Amino acid sequence: MKKHNAFKVAFILVAVVGLLAACGEKSQEDVVAKLQETTEDLDGYKATAEMAMNTGSEEQTFAIDVWFQKDNKYRVKLENGMDQQESQIILKNDDGVFVLTPALDKSFKFQTEWPDNSSQPYLFQSLVTDVVNDPEATFESTDNHYVFKTKTNYQSNNNLPFQEVYFDKDAFTPAMVKVLDKDGNALVNVTFSNFELDPTFAEDDFSMEKNMEGAGNNGEESSATEDVKASGSVTDDLMVVYPQFTAGAENTSKREVEMEDGARVILTFEGEKNFTLVEEKKLTENVMSQPLEVNGEIINLGNTIGALEDNTLQWTFGGVDYTLASDELTKEEMIQVAQSVQGQVVK
Repeated sequence: MKKHNAFKVAFILVAVVGLLAACGEKSQEDVVAKLQETTEDLDGYKATAEMAMNTGSEEQTFAIDVWFQKDNKYRVKLENGMDQQESQIILKNDDGVFVLTPALDKSFKFQTEWPDNSSQPYLFQSLVTDVVNDPEATFESTDNHYVFKTKTNYQSNNNLPFQEVYFDKDAFTPAMVKVLDKDGNALVNVTFSNFELDPTFAEDDFSMEKNMEGAGNNGEESSATEDVKASGSVTDDLMVVYPQFTAGAENTSKREVEMEDGARVILTFEGEKNFTLVEEKKLTENVMSQPLEVNGEIINLGNTIGALEDNTLQWTFGGVDYTLASDELTKEEMIQVAQSVQGQVVK
């Protein structure tokens, strides 16, 4: 009787395994292989997503459009939820890697291996690379998604060591990404609303010229600019903003410099780690015929994209150019200081 029961149990187990196989349940290895195959065979894709970031003093949201075309061409448009005029485009084509701010007529050319040098939560290939490269990645199959928890590769930010990546079970494309801090809190959330494989692109979709179309005011001064000139209150037009995070340093001096075409304020912070924050606003933006070259990293600050080079972090927000310089702050601390500048009370 016992042998008969044992035989029945064994038969049921075999039947269950067979049923699961028939239903198409895949192992972690099967899914990884399929993801690799999908990305390797891609001619291109277009994706739309929303990214919410809680890495600064307040949540920032972006609407993201991602375009990829075979032979390593990328176009990532990040539209700030607070101010569409702050929209920026990360562009990679045969000429290099660029960060464009069309509304301000600004463009930067980076000497960088982007996007291969760091995790990118909104790029399909980057997510698959993180899954493949982590031998300790965990795997779960839900009703609609294959879910991986992997390590990240953020060279400039060690505060985001893990991520959960949700792939659609039918299309094997990204559906959602949660980037986690050391305590498992999701500080970055990317939710994909559409993912189109192998779309059609125009020949110049990845050109800098087309993506800068409609930029700025072509050197014409606005009435607001004329009002500032008439009043003579150039320095008053620059609303100085202080960082909430200072790594323990205190503001020890504020120096105002009135320039021919605008104003500059230099803030000095001293403590265990000293740093200087320069805020500058020009009455007119000079149209740049050539991109400014930067030998550094592209840094997403939550409300804008910055350039980190050596001990200096530069970014633009709200028409103000910021430069943070320090020989003592770590990369993570410099990013924290920069992220805490926006939206704070003006002193």
